[in-house]
Amino acid sequence: MPETAATVEFRGLRREFGPTVALDGLDLSVEPGELLALLGPSGCGKTTALRMLAGFEHPDAGEVLVDGEDVTRVPAHRRDAGMVFQSYSLFPHLDTLDNVAFGLRMRKVRTSERRARAAELLELVGLADKGGRFPHQLSGGQQQRVALARALALRPRVLLLDEPLSALDAKVRLSLREEIRRLQQELGITTLFVTHDQEEALSMADRVAVMHAGRLEQCAPPSELYGRPATPFVAEFVGTMSRIPGRLADGTVDVLGQRLPVDGPVPSATEVDVLVRPEAVRVRPEADGKSRVVATSFLGAAVRVTVRLADGTEVKADLAAHEAAELTAGAVVSVSLPERPVLVVERTR
Repeated sequence: MPETAATVEFRGLRREFGPTVALDGLDLSVEPGELLALLGPSGCGKTTALRMLAGFEHPDAGEVLVDGEDVTRVPAHRRDAGMVFQSYSLFPHLDTLDNVAFGLRMRKVRTSERRARAAELLELVGLADKGGRFPHQLSGGQQQRVALARALALRPRVLLLDEPLSALDAKVRLSLREEIRRLQQELGITTLFVTHDQEEALSMADRVAVMHAGRLEQCAPPSELYGRPATPFVAEFVGTMSRIPGRLADGTVDVLGQRLPVDGPVPSATEVDVLVRPEAVRVRPEADGKSRVVATSFLGAAVRVTVRLADGTEVKADLAAHEAAELTAGAVVSVSLPERPVLVVERTR
């Protein structure tokens, strides 16, 4: 495994595909031994950035650095990076052991050494007894474990994961993301993980870089990203967020009959939307309330209650089961927010 974890830097990366700007001046640093998730919708540039680090794409402008060395034009086979793809990309004619050892074979490592190394990695990913099986004899989750072991066989300085779990079913996905995180922490390898699944990103990463239209919107630890989103896009892309109409005055916002301080930038417009998470919304039965419950759904530890305000706006609230017991569809309720700063954006409707 890597003796020292690598640092990675993207400096001003720009990449255009015809009229489409895939990356628009991306600046991003990855710390040694960190697992950083690149999160965003399709077409945001996250995979393009990963492929530039791998050496499969080259920028129109900007630089890629690993441990301070400019590798922007270094060929992929000299990048010292291991990559795991969405499709397992295993060789169907090779058994599991030889699939893992393939890169070592290409580097002309002695047979005994490469087979010992492959066996060690199969044990690491929990497949020690599957060395003689062929890909078609393995489940999807097992095949992806083999692909991960193969990527680690050459002891890369950087591990790159391009949506490696998206082809798997939900239960296997959950198990494998825990396994990947355990291995990454055990090995201390610098890792970039591309995903469009916010739950994967928030549960696995040390930091999450949210991308939109080729630009970096915010890079922060999961708790900060969720609790203090830097932009409206991050606020609404990460987790569930409701928009409640409000009115700005003197640096505070009037919303739901309350006056609350504003968190972050204050728009110049008077009419704004207040962005609130479901767990921050309070809903109580009230005979003369001005809102009405539209629907409820059971989420396990909580019940999600959808409420329609007097102006027709729908707001989601996550409540404990005992709090939601009386909140059946049609119930008349009051809605309020805690007395703390809220994020506001200019109203778009």
